[in-house]
This record gives sequence, C-alpha cells and structure tokens, in this order.
Amino acid sequence: MAWKIGVDIGGTFIDFCALEQETQRLVTLKVLTTPDDPGRELLTGLDRLAETGGVVPEAIEAFVHGTTVGINTVIQRKGARLALITNAGFEDVVELARLRLPDMYSLFCAQPEPLVTRDMIFGISGRMLADGSQAAAIDAGELGPIVAAARAKGAEGFIVSLLHSYVAPAHERAVRQELRRLAPDLFVFASCDVWPVIREYERSVTTILNGYVHPRVAGYLAGLQAALASRRIPARPLLTKSNGGLMNAAEGKTACINMLLSGTASGVIGAAHLARQAGLRDVLTLDIGGTSADLALIVDGEPQFGTGEAVGEFPLYIPSVSVSSIGIGGGSIARVDEFGVLKVGPESAGSVPGPACYGRGGNEATITDAMAVLGILGQAPMAYGQLSIDRESARAAVEPLARRLSRSVEAVAEAILEVAVSEMFVEAEKLASRAGVDLRDFTLMPFGGGGPMLGCFLAREIGVSRIVAPRRPGVVSALGGLVADLKGDFIRTVFSACNGAAMPALARCLDELTAEGEAWLRDGQGFAGRIRTEILADMRYGGQSFEIEVPIERRWIEGGDVEALTAAFHRRHLEVYDFDDPSGAVEIVNLRLVAIGESDPVAFPAAPIHDQSARAARDVAVFLAGERQTVPLYLRDDLPAGATFSGPAVVSQEDTTLAIPAGLAARVDAFLNIHLEAAE
Repeated sequence: MAWKIGVDIGGTFIDFCALEQETQRLVTLKVLTTPDDPGRELLTGLDRLAETGGVVPEAIEAFVHGTTVGINTVIQRKGARLALITNAGFEDVVELARLRLPDMYSLFCAQPEPLVTRDMIFGISGRMLADGSQAAAIDAGELGPIVAAARAKGAEGFIVSLLHSYVAPAHERAVRQELRRLAPDLFVFASCDVWPVIREYERSVTTILNGYVHPRVAGYLAGLQAALASRRIPARPLLTKSNGGLMNAAEGKTACINMLLSGTASGVIGAAHLARQAGLRDVLTLDIGGTSADLALIVDGEPQFGTGEAVGEFPLYIPSVSVSSIGIGGGSIARVDEFGVLKVGPESAGSVPGPACYGRGGNEATITDAMAVLGILGQAPMAYGQLSIDRESARAAVEPLARRLSRSVEAVAEAILEVAVSEMFVEAEKLASRAGVDLRDFTLMPFGGGGPMLGCFLAREIGVSRIVAPRRPGVVSALGGLVADLKGDFIRTVFSACNGAAMPALARCLDELTAEGEAWLRDGQGFAGRIRTEILADMRYGGQSFEIEVPIERRWIEGGDVEALTAAFHRRHLEVYDFDDPSGAVEIVNLRLVAIGESDPVAFPAAPIHDQSARAARDVAVFLAGERQTVPLYLRDDLPAGATFSGPAVVSQEDTTLAIPAGLAARVDAFLNIHLEAAE
C-alpha cells in the first residue's frame, strides 16, 4: 500500500498524518519535540508509525513537511549576519521603513531593531530610473572594498536591493554576479529574484527576511533529506508554503521566504478542507498549539489571503494565508504582575520543561495546568501514550498564584482560562474588523492541541452559536499538507492605466507569467498532472497610494474587456471600503498569476448515521462556572455518527480534549465531526 505523510512541527509536539492512498485510511500520531536535538522527533515518529500503523517507509510516495524553523529564527533573532547593498543615498531605507509606529496608540512604542544593522548597509553609485533606463552605470570597482568591510564585520551573506529593479534588474544582477566572484563562500540574494515588486522598502525587507533565515533553513532541510534517506524513504520531500501550497525541499533551501508561515497556513488549508466536507461555508478557525493561538477566516469555503502578514516584528510582503496570531497557547505561562494583575503569556513552557502537569521539570503554571486543575485534563489517556497528567503537580504550580491573589486554586485556574480567552477575543474582534464581517454569522472550528479546550469558551464571548470540532483536531495542520496543491506565485509590476491602450501590453505580460508558472510546475517541481491558474491584479484609483487585490478573468485581458476589469475593481473597492467611484480613473499596479498543480483529492469515507444518545464512559468531577460539578466524560472513539449529547461535558481523545460548557447541544455527523449549537 502506498502512503502519503503529512508532518507539522509545533512548539510542543510534532504531528503526523499518514494517509493510505488506496483506502483513504488515516493514521495519526503526536511526538514530543526535542529542542536539544532537532530532527530526532521526526525519526521517532516515523519509527512509531511503522510499528503501530503499518506505515512501511519504502511505501511512502509523498512526504509533506511544515516547519517553524524560519519564523522561529526571526522571532528569536538567531539568523545570519547580513550586509545590504543599495543605492548611494538610500542607506536608511530599512530604518525609515514606512514611518509607522507598531502601536499608534502607545507613546512608548519603538520600531523594532532592523535585521541588518546600519553599519552593514553599503551604498553604491549607479542608478536605474523608473522607466527602466539607466541614469548612471554601476562601478564594479566599488564592490571590492565593500566585501572587505563586510567580511571584517562578520557578514555571512549579501542582500542586493537597488532602485527600480522590478522593471530593470540588470544592475542587481551585475552586482550579484560580481559579489559571487569576489566572495564565493558567502551567499547572495537579489530582490529581483526573490520578489520583484514595486516599492523599495517592501522589496528590501522581503529579501532581507529570505537571507536572514537562509542558513538555518537550508541546514535544517539538508538534515531532513538525510533523515528520510536514512529510513529508505523514496519520496522527495515537499514543504508547505505561506500561501497554503507546496514546493519541493530543494527549492526551499533558497526560496526560504515562502515557508516562513508554513505551519499556520497549512492549518487553515486543512481546516478549509474539513469545513467543505462538513458543508460549512463561513468559518472562523482557532488553532492553538503550545505557544500561540492563530485565528483565520474561511469565507465561502475558501481561506483568505493577503500580503503584509507579520513575521515576528516584520511584515512579509508575499501572498500568504491571512492569519492573526497571539502568544496564547497550551504552554503559555501565567503570572501575577507587580500590580497584582493576573497575566497569561506570551512566554511559553514549550515541550521542555513543559507544563508542570507533564512531569518533565516544569514548575510554572500554564493554561494546560489550569485545565488539569479544573479536572478537564487527566481523565483519560492522551498524547498517544506519551504523557500522563499529574494533577497534583498542576495544583502545586497554580498554588503560588492563588496565594498572591487570595483565591482558591480552582478559582485562579478558571481565571487563567478567562484571561486567555479575553486575549483571544480582542484578536478575533480585530480580525473581524479588518475583514468587515460579523463573526456571529460564522461557525467556529477549534483545532490544534489546545483549540478544543478553549474554543467553546471563546465562542461564547464573541457570540458565535455554532462550533464544529473535527474528528482529529490535534493534527489538522499536518492534514493540511496532505490536501494542499503545489502552488507558485508570480508577479509583474506593470503600473498602467486600465484602458484600451494598455491591453496589448497586459496580454503579453500575462503570457509571460503563464509560461513562467507552467515552467515552475513542470520543470522545477517535476509535476505532470493537471494545472490551473488564478489571475489577480493589484488595482487602485488614480491618486491613491496603495492598491487592493482584485481577482480577474484571463478572457478580460485577452479580449481587451476594460469595462469588465474596471467593474471588478469597483465591486471589490465597495466590498472593502463601502465606497466606490464608477467614474474614477483606475490603475493596475501589479499583475499576478498563481500556478496550481492539483493534488489527488482526499475524500474520507462517510459513516452511516444512526440517531442515538451518546453513552458516557463515566462521570468526572470538574470545576466550571465557579462551582464544583459532576459531568459526563465521553471518549471520542466511542462516539458514532448520529450520537447526541449535551453540555456540560468533557470529550477526551489521544490528540486533544474538548471542553463543552453548559448550554450547548452536540451531534456527531457522518464524518465524525462534533457539531455544537446553543441548546433550545
């Protein structure tokens, strides 16, 4: 039997989904991460899949991997020491950025320290103009002293970002070639190769991020390839990308920027697949792992995309699944500040030492410990036999906070959850405001190891009356890799009026993008299946400073249908800003193409539905809503399609625990998802 493996590495666990392609049988697993020996958890998981699931390494035909190596490198600021070469007079472009403070409401906030320090930024003569003509030639003789100075300051690589390279890349490529000759031991990335888009700051910071994470990402991926070879796995590894698609690991070593948000993006892709299968169109996803909570919107069955997503303290100007993140996870540490206020996160206990209840050396109270104190965790086996919850250690960790607050241990544990939920509520409201949606019209889908523990409580706060818990919530991000397509983004800055005279040039540009996208799939990825494309234009009214993304049809450009193009922009502008100007002049700034190599469909079989009341395994004592109470405990594997029950209740399974407060009625659908709605 042939297998397809999806893997996602989080802060506490590495998740595995193994799909037997002929039968669509799914085998799942979680393995604790090993920060002191990265990669060992991958081999451990593969060995356990072989032992318990019959996953023969030689039969693995596809291996899809999501990793947080890139984003963690940025957050922890452990990336490469870079030198930036730009035009003389523009050495401050990184520090000036867009002259926006991170928090406009704080008088004390400051810009983050740039990833390239000012003393490592070098200006050179030579200048291209916006029309692509040369104002002054490059003097290659200037680069020798720059290389010597950069080496003396410990440079590991060079970033080249010159004015107008999106339309005229000759200068950047000449500098790149000369740097490789002068310093063959140092890597070089040019902005025209990474993301050739208008605006020098956005282009520069995107290329800097790519170079900053390159050594660690390339080293990690080389180790991944060696690990798979050591297990005789024939599959060429694929990586999940920030745009929700896939690329091969060989490309990932240099196109590192495309995988910075791979884990969060694949979670949303997996959730969208499950939502469509369950017949849900508008969904708010809540992915809680060990260190963070990620929220995203699925509208009309499709994830939402954007540019400018935050990676640590920096914006990422490539197309990415739109995700809002906050430092609230299962391992988030609770504390009482100097004013006597209870705070939760963003510091996390991770997997080592981990929450106190894991018995791995942790002694600070976390959200997971609070759940154990309340009796929600520790009532049944979890983590595939790797963990047993020590509730007494959890109580001991919460006890110091209880003394400082002069409250009972249980009351403080419940307060920890309330603080965490309030933090997520604020982030959810921000997300809804940006998207212009009413979350009460959405269904909440909690997943990840911690999502089902807190999801129902968040839904109650934001007024969502429908919740759906997937069959295997703890491994949805790994599942996302199994259902994702190969996907590449290609862009040209055209900066053109949207009129009849511009249509021939736009048509030629579209042909070039199409050829580039198909070559990437066929030659770069070795894809031989069905290809489809999506076309978008970044458009604006004349005089506007920034543009919005507008989906367009190929036939509009090929047929010169200016009216259809402008009408699409007016509609989109109205949707985003509640305003349009049908008589206004319209400009196209960028033309973009998404090349998609469609993967084989994954369709889990539906189970026959037999209406029946669910049978509880036993009753357990919990502390909820400020009081001790006895509630039924259900084992997820014992809940058949059609089973019904009501909250308050606890549903336990190997990869997570679902906490259901009072007032919710549950029903299991044909795909074994649990649907929760406000009881009548």
